[in-house]
Amino acid sequence: MGAEEVVASLRRLANKKTLGGMARYGIPSDKALGVPVGKIRDLGKRLGRNHELAAALWETDIYEARMLCAFLDEPALVTPAQMDHWCEDFDSWAICDTVCFHLFDRTPHAFGKVKQWTRRREEFVKRGAFALLACLALHDKVTDDEPFAKCLPLIERAATDERNFVKKGVSWALRGVGRRSPGLHAATAAMAERLAESTNAVSRWVGKDVLRDITRPAVIRRFAAKRRVAKG
Repeated sequence: MGAEEVVASLRRLANKKTLGGMARYGIPSDKALGVPVGKIRDLGKRLGRNHELAAALWETDIYEARMLCAFLDEPALVTPAQMDHWCEDFDSWAICDTVCFHLFDRTPHAFGKVKQWTRRREEFVKRGAFALLACLALHDKVTDDEPFAKCLPLIERAATDERNFVKKGVSWALRGVGRRSPGLHAATAAMAERLAESTNAVSRWVGKDVLRDITRPAVIRRFAAKRRVAKG
């Protein structure tokens, strides 16, 4: 299929109920068709990975076509320039998080983009930095603690950003890093405690939100067990 054929397929999968409900989740519907996410994923599985098709679909500026790109593109072929271009086009948490979760965190450029995008001002570019870090924390099973520990100051610096999608991204990233290992859990807990005592209201919210998650009994038991295993 070419891009036009794929868009035609998406139009056939659309329904007014899905389109009408998007606003409730903070997703702009002016460039959307109204296709459920499950059907987008199913279409992606049928089409298979295709870097060129993903690039063409992104340029249609259609919400569902861009969602589909996350399931179509080939991580090894994604370039830093492409990541910047797509990230600058993010206009909702849904596009941002889906692309980071299913594509960008699998590229070799991910940690570099986290560092770069945290310095950007645009709401969804900055959200992209922390969504990407959270996805790396969840999916990357081979990287050691050091690259994640180096990201902690980036998180702390952004913890004063009062924009809803940024502060939630900051919390998501810190919670994700804190669940990776006993060492990162301790460092994350110390940071969250500092934030929870801050005079800044946003920092306090982030700190308390993170502490509620990483001090859950199940999390504490898991890391206690890991420490016992490490001690032999």
